[in-house]
This record gives sequence, structure tokens and C-alpha cells, in this order.
Amino acid sequence: MNIKTNEMNQETNENKLVKKSRIESYDIAKSDETMHLAIDLAKFIKENKLYQNIQGKEYVNVEGWQYAGSRLGILPVVEHVINVSTDTELKYQAKVNLLNLRTEQVVGAGFAICSNKEQGKKYYQEFAIASMAQTRAIGKAYRNILAWIIRAAGYEPTPAEEMDYSGNNQEAPKVEQPQVAVEPKAMKAVPVEAEKQPETTPATSVKYASAKQKEEIIRLLNNPVITRQEKTKMLLNINKLDEERATQAIVKLKKVIEDREDEQTAAA
Repeated sequence: MNIKTNEMNQETNENKLVKKSRIESYDIAKSDETMHLAIDLAKFIKENKLYQNIQGKEYVNVEGWQYAGSRLGILPVVEHVINVSTDTELKYQAKVNLLNLRTEQVVGAGFAICSNKEQGKKYYQEFAIASMAQTRAIGKAYRNILAWIIRAAGYEPTPAEEMDYSGNNQEAPKVEQPQVAVEPKAMKAVPVEAEKQPETTPATSVKYASAKQKEEIIRLLNNPVITRQEKTKMLLNINKLDEERATQAIVKLKKVIEDREDEQTAAA
């Protein structure tokens, strides 16, 4: 009896492990599973602070992208890191492939470079430049196939390291505006004011939807009565919502879900 009991307990434990592994991994081809992943990502990234706030928008660090990929069984493999330096510049280029562990096939790739000519990297050692090129290539590779999942999680679909790179391309702050201002005063006052007003007004008055509001919207969108088309449309615009519109969207989604569930109950 003891032997049979032990065998049954072992079988039960194995079944639990199988079920657990199924729950903890996702299939990128199945929209319902990836919606669950988006909710999991939003929580994981927020709790571990794997994002940066750049000009009022939140961009996920490469560690967050790697977490998303690992949950889908997609891991980065560095193909090469090449030294493309010159006499006056320390520069490395990297290529990373994404390998699907289930199929053992390459499902994506990303290229990136890093240079000590970038702002803030003048005194970087050679290994640090090579390492950053590799890090950026990993983020770029994941972005090419998982950007929509990161957006569904409520974040901008560009790796933070890539934003860091584009932000370093500040080719000499060309004093174009001051030069324009020196010309005939009557012709300058109007254009300068016209350009500055649109930039400052939104920055000070618009409060975008909070992470909590985005999480609630994603949770509601995952309800089976919401169609795939409705999910896609809402997710593509989720980062454009301000707090008021996000609140309205949550109320509307709850009402739609309630009405549809009532209809299904009545039909049954």
C-alpha cells in the first residue's frame, strides 16, 4: 500500500509540475496567452523598476525585454561583436540572433553599435564599449518581434538603451534659433512664439494615463467577450490616453463586458 501511495504522490507531483510549467510559459502565436504575458510583464517591470522615464514616457531596459523573451522560450545568441574602430574613434558593432528553444530555429535578429564619440562615453574602456554594443543588439532583436507585447504592457515599444543611443546623437547644438532671432525683429517674434507655445502647453497640461490605469485596461481587454479587433485597437492607442480618457475607457469597457455577459446569460 505504501509503495502504491508513494507512486500516486509522485505522479501527482509530476502532474503539478507539468501544469505549472504550462502556466509559466507562453506561446507567441496565441493572442490570449500573450495578453496574459503582457499583464505579467507590466507587474514584473514595475516591481523591479526595469524602465526609465525619458521625457515623460516609460522605456523598458534590456533586462525587461529579456524577461519577456524568456517567458516565450526565446533567448538571445550573440553571433558576433566586431571591432570597427578608427584611429580617432573606439567603436564596436554587434549582431544578436533570437533562438526559439521549442523549434530550435532563429526567429529574429538585431544589429547595434556603440562608440566612445557618444556623449558621456568619452572615457569608457574598450570592453565597456563592446559590451554596450552587445546589450543594444539584444534589445533591438527583441524589439523587432516583441514590441507589441511591451506596448500591451503599457510601455513604449523601444528599448531604453536604444533611446540612450539616439539621445547621444546631439550633433553640436546648432544655434539656429538664436541666429534667426538676430534677423529683422518684426519677422521673428511671431514664428518663435508660434513654435514655443505648442511645445510647452502639452508638456505642462497633459497628464498621461498612469501605470495602474493601463494595467486595469489590459485586464479588462483580456475578458473573453472583448473581440481581438477591439483589443488590438485599444492597445495601439493605450499610450496616447490621458488620465481622463483612460478613466472613461475603463468605465466603458466594464459596461460593455457587463452588457455582453448579460446577453450571453439570457441566450443560455
